Amino acid sequence: MTDQQRQWWTDGEEVVGRAVQALTDEELAAAAAPPGWSRAHVVAHLSRNADALVNLLTWARTGVETPMYPSRAVRDADIDATAARPPAEIRADHAAARERLARAIAELPDEAWSAQVRNGQGVPVQASVVPFMRAKEVWAHGTDLRAGLSFADLPADFASALVDDVLGLFASRDQVLDVTVVATDVDRTWGSGGTRVEGPVSAIAAWLTRSDAAGLQGDVPPPPAWL
Repeated sequence: MTDQQRQWWTDGEEVVGRAVQALTDEELAAAAAPPGWSRAHVVAHLSRNADALVNLLTWARTGVETPMYPSRAVRDADIDATAARPPAEIRADHAAARERLARAIAELPDEAWSAQVRNGQGVPVQASVVPFMRAKEVWAHGTDLRAGLSFADLPADFASALVDDVLGLFASRDQVLDVTVVATDVDRTWGSGGTRVEGPVSAIAAWLTRSDAAGLQGDVPPPPAWL
C-alpha cells in the first residue's frame, strides 16, 4: 500500500460516507444507477464489501484462508438482506463496517501486507492492494448513489490509476480494445489502436467502468464488462 493509495481510500470513504449519512429515508429507498437496485442496495454493497475486505486482511494476518465471500449467491443475498433493513440501521451499519475495515488496515502487521490472498474474481493478489480495492469500490459506487457525486469528482490521479487498472484487467482477459485513449486534462495516453478516443480522464474512467461515453470524443466503442 502506498501513501497515495491510502489517501484515495480515506478520501473516498469520507466523501461517500457523508453522502450516505445525508440520505433521507425516502432517498435511500429511491432507485440507484445499477438496474434493480435502490440506493439502499448500493450502501448495503459498500458495507458488505468492507467486511469482505476485512476477511482478506484476516487471511493475511492469520494465514487461514478467509475468502471475501463464501459464494456469489451468499454475497447477493447478504446485500438484499442488508438493503431491507430500516434506513437508520443501514446508515449505522455502513458507518460500523467502514470502521471495522479501517481498524483492520491500521492493525495489520507490516509483514502481513505481502501475504497472498485472492480477490473477488479469484485472482491471487497481495494484501497490500486492499486499500486500492476499497478506493475503487467507494468512488465508483459512490457515483451509483446518484446523490451528487459524479466521476468528475474523482481525484485525477486516482482516475488515471483506475484507467490503468481496468485496462490491465481487460488485457489479462484478452479483451484489449483497439483504441488509442488520450486524456485531455492530464498527460496520459493508453493503447495504440486505430480508433482515437479522447476526453477528461474522469470521463474515460466512467466509460470503462460504467459504459458511459458522455464527455468523450471519437468513435467510442462499448467496453467489456469491468467486473
